[in-house]
Amino acid sequence: MSLLIRKYKLASGLQQEERIDDPDRIARYMKLFDREDVKKIQTGQKVKIEKDEWQLLED
Repeated sequence: MSLLIRKYKLASGLQQEERIDDPDRIARYMKLFDREDVKKIQTGQKVKIEKDEWQLLED
């Protein structure tokens, strides 16, 4: 099962982490990335989009 991790900062400055394990939600988020970012994230690398940091972990 895949796990997509999103790290982001709130307006108050606190850092939040969201763990997404639903395959449908992961597929929707993957559409946000451009082709190069998709290749990076599929290899387990961290990808930054604006202020958010994304990482895909595979079992």
